[in-house]
Amino acid sequence: MFKMAIDLIMTILLPILMAYHLTGELAHEWIGAVMLSLFVLHHVLNITWYKNLFRGRYSARRTVETVVNLLISIATIGLIVSGVILSRHVFTALPISGRLAFGRTLHHISSYWVFVLLSVHLGLHGKSILGMLRRALRVKTISRGVKILLRLSAASVSAYGVYAFVKHQIVLYLFNVIQFSFFDYGQPAIIFFADYLAIMGMLAVAAHYTNCLLSSRAK
Repeated sequence: MFKMAIDLIMTILLPILMAYHLTGELAHEWIGAVMLSLFVLHHVLNITWYKNLFRGRYSARRTVETVVNLLISIATIGLIVSGVILSRHVFTALPISGRLAFGRTLHHISSYWVFVLLSVHLGLHGKSILGMLRRALRVKTISRGVKILLRLSAASVSAYGVYAFVKHQIVLYLFNVIQFSFFDYGQPAIIFFADYLAIMGMLAVAAHYTNCLLSSRAK
């Protein structure tokens, strides 16, 4: 339950961090610091994964999960380094200054990669998350009707997520084709968060079903 609570808070904070134009600089830095603390705690709670990294056979599914996790770590390191360089509030006591242009570029790229990779990470562990939810809610079986409803909801969110992914030009940000984020300041906050939550949902659903496909082929 504690692990699930940490993951839930991180999931909530992720789209909020992407809304820099809504939160402002000070709040953005503090939320980022909280996210960093939770990220470290998440890794401490899952230290067994690192202990087993060089043990056992690597199936296609395990290989994908490992690569995604390592890429998240690399992108997060980039986010931390650039965040400290750019900080004007939380980390100003640290003796780091200069290289602002490098820090902005690194922070911009890293933030979008972390957003995408963490969304994929959630999907890859979808079965575990759903299992924990079922145990927490003491749900033993799910009816066929509920399963159909859940799949239709996932499909609807994914369809909107594809639209939002293109609308916000996420691919161009990931590969630094566009070096600065463009925000529509006239757009209501609820629409912005709906877009980014839909993108997270779309990526998570795609990763979940890819994981299911890899698991079925391994049998």
